[in-house]
Amino acid sequence: MLAGKRILLIIGGGIAAFKVPELIRLLRGQGAAVTPVLTAAGAQFVTPLTVSTLAGEAAHTDLFDLTHEAEIGHIQLSRAADLVVVVPATADLMAKMAAGLANDLASTLLLATDKRVLIAPAMNVRMWDHPATQRNIATLRADGVLFAGPTEGDMACGEFGPGRMVEPAMIVVAIGQALTSGPLSGRHILVTSGPTHEPIDPVRYIANRSSGAQGTALAAALRDLGARVTFVTGPATVPPPAGVEVVRVETAREMLAAVETALPAEAAVFAAAVADWRVANESGQKMKKDGSGRAPALDFAENPDILATISRRTEGRPRLVVGFAAETHDVLRHATEKRARKGCDWIVANDVSPATGIMGGSENAVTIIDAAGAESWERMGKDAVARRLAARIAAALNAG
Repeated sequence: MLAGKRILLIIGGGIAAFKVPELIRLLRGQGAAVTPVLTAAGAQFVTPLTVSTLAGEAAHTDLFDLTHEAEIGHIQLSRAADLVVVVPATADLMAKMAAGLANDLASTLLLATDKRVLIAPAMNVRMWDHPATQRNIATLRADGVLFAGPTEGDMACGEFGPGRMVEPAMIVVAIGQALTSGPLSGRHILVTSGPTHEPIDPVRYIANRSSGAQGTALAAALRDLGARVTFVTGPATVPPPAGVEVVRVETAREMLAAVETALPAEAAVFAAAVADWRVANESGQKMKKDGSGRAPALDFAENPDILATISRRTEGRPRLVVGFAAETHDVLRHATEKRARKGCDWIVANDVSPATGIMGGSENAVTIIDAAGAESWERMGKDAVARRLAARIAAALNAG
């Protein structure tokens, strides 16, 4: 996939740098040439000798290397690559990129390059959540910088949360995507997936049987066509695809907030099975039986309608908004009415009655309802549905 591609790999100063040798090995195993550049802090975690041996090329560390700078080496390095990759992208490196600073070799290369830049952030959860970092992230995204991760997980500092660098294999997938010239290259597409969990008390919740398999397959198919995919997922039973930006949520309200944060996007596909209702009188403690034989009274409140909210936006509405309608009877009638009621462009309707085995299963049978009418597809694997739907989305976006 990467044969003949040249990667300029900038290695930042974070503990996640210990994964860089594995990344270099994977890249070279796919035929890529890797030119390593170490920041001063990066060299504290992995040595120039290690990365140069694995890459088969000298590791660059100093902006004022006279041998190379006599030929303006930093310009040549920054523009000879097919892609510039920063691993790990620390909070400091991201801040330099956002501000346009150039006070060492790495930051100078990033400012001088005319190629796409992909970063794999890694930092403490508090640093990731800090308003300054979030402002820098917004600036970098607006500048066209691509992100691989981060994800949530345990960190070297002992904390847990967002800011953990994605694994080298996922970075390789993201690199392949960045170098792919597909029909959705350069386009941002938002996909929601999975169920939502609406808490009753600290240990109980309301949910549904959605596995998230169809939304996950669709996100992967859009990625493979070159799109930058933001994948907002509830607690699904299938893992998210590599090479997409994953945003994990639990409730419908969290999902709506994540969707609005991810905008703007050229297309938004709402494949998540969002709970229509939540418990209004959620208990802060585990509900206990009192021996009376009476069940506790639960008051329900309607959840926000994510599909309708985004479809009706007057500013920043995606060009194409696609909803899903999981029905158990009168599928076409209910789905057609839903499209009109929500104001979306397409509805992907399917019959999820228990006899079909579709919800939680590996196959799907869908009907696409749009302004032109209804188009029914034969039953097929969810991966095949995803590829066909992704191709339809690409055709619609490229036609407009």
